[in-house]
Amino acid sequence: MNYKKYGLKKTYIIILLIFSLFSCNKSEKKKAVLKEPVVVAFGFKLNNFDVVHDTIHDGDTFGSILEKQNLGNLKVHEIVEKVKDTFDVRLMRIDKPYTLLRSKDKSKKILAFIYQPDRLSYYVIDFKDSIKVYKHIEPVTYRRRTIAGKLDGSLSESLVKKGVDGSFAVSISKVYAWSIDFFKLQKGDKFAVTFTERYINDSIYDGVDSLKCCFFEYKGKLIYAFPFSQEVNSNKTEFFDEQGKTLKNFFLKAPLKFVNITSHYSKNRFHPVQQVWKAHKGTDYAAPFGTPIMTTASGVVEQTGFTAGNGNFVKVKHNGTYSTQYLHMSKIIARRGQRVNQGDIIGKVGSTGLATGPHVCYRFWKNGVQVDALKLNLPNSEPMGGKNLPRFIEQMTPLKTELDRAAALEFKRK
Repeated sequence: MNYKKYGLKKTYIIILLIFSLFSCNKSEKKKAVLKEPVVVAFGFKLNNFDVVHDTIHDGDTFGSILEKQNLGNLKVHEIVEKVKDTFDVRLMRIDKPYTLLRSKDKSKKILAFIYQPDRLSYYVIDFKDSIKVYKHIEPVTYRRRTIAGKLDGSLSESLVKKGVDGSFAVSISKVYAWSIDFFKLQKGDKFAVTFTERYINDSIYDGVDSLKCCFFEYKGKLIYAFPFSQEVNSNKTEFFDEQGKTLKNFFLKAPLKFVNITSHYSKNRFHPVQQVWKAHKGTDYAAPFGTPIMTTASGVVEQTGFTAGNGNFVKVKHNGTYSTQYLHMSKIIARRGQRVNQGDIIGKVGSTGLATGPHVCYRFWKNGVQVDALKLNLPNSEPMGGKNLPRFIEQMTPLKTELDRAAALEFKRK
């Protein structure tokens, strides 16, 4: 045997095999690179278009956007006229997204314009054959969820840690605005909440839809909240505890949301501006400049004005017994003689008058005498009628069971 020829032949075969494998891998990689993923949005296969995503900027109009595109023989005013019954182009707003679909050739002719006024809908103007316009509304589904936990930081932070939209804290605080002083909630206080969440196309999270029920631990006691309509065919819903007692008191706990008490009602306090000891017949709530100030109960605006000590102020007469006053405003919104409802904005936080920083001094009168609002046992709103109690208990019981079960499971794990 000629071992030399055999060796050369073997080497040649190995080289061919390596070259063949390399060529195959290169070919497969080339195919993988060329394989473009299919992208579908707004009912179009976007791979077929030159796609431009943008948002409405200050000064943009429907006309100014389209005039920069290749419209062919189309005129902007003709387009506006044809789509006006479905899409009023004057309603486009700054920062809202839009998409242009253009041809992929050199002409870049516009084929479609898509405008999204919100997360749930979009308008399409299709230029491909003739001008067509339509509005699409995305399907929304709702999912029910119950969570339980202990406060760790603010209510908003505690919700986020449970995978819930932090802005839901505002809705919850409104329910308890008459029964819980959120300034006095402590770390470790227990809570449980049942709610529904929205999902667009059954997949895109769109926030919390509605509160179904909840409880909060406040000063060692669990305060439940269950929605209930006292009139069977009415949409007016109020929140009650597990015994059917209303959570809505005649007065809000404070004229601001999520703020700090910096000075309490006192018969003898050292005034930070005048540098003397004197009575402080109100409660000071610190908040950023311009924070909305709410009237704590419904009534009629008795006085508005300015004094050297009080700065800009508003005084509200609620009935023959109670009046409240709000001092040091940067701006007065309410007017004298105006009827205001509980929670209405009557002014903005400021530091006018004798004040060292932005805050509202909240003063409270009972039978013409200034008193400490935080120490009053204030009246409740209309209680539940006795005929409604059985229906309420029937609706409330399974909700309470759901909350208690979730809390038991959560705190047992701890």
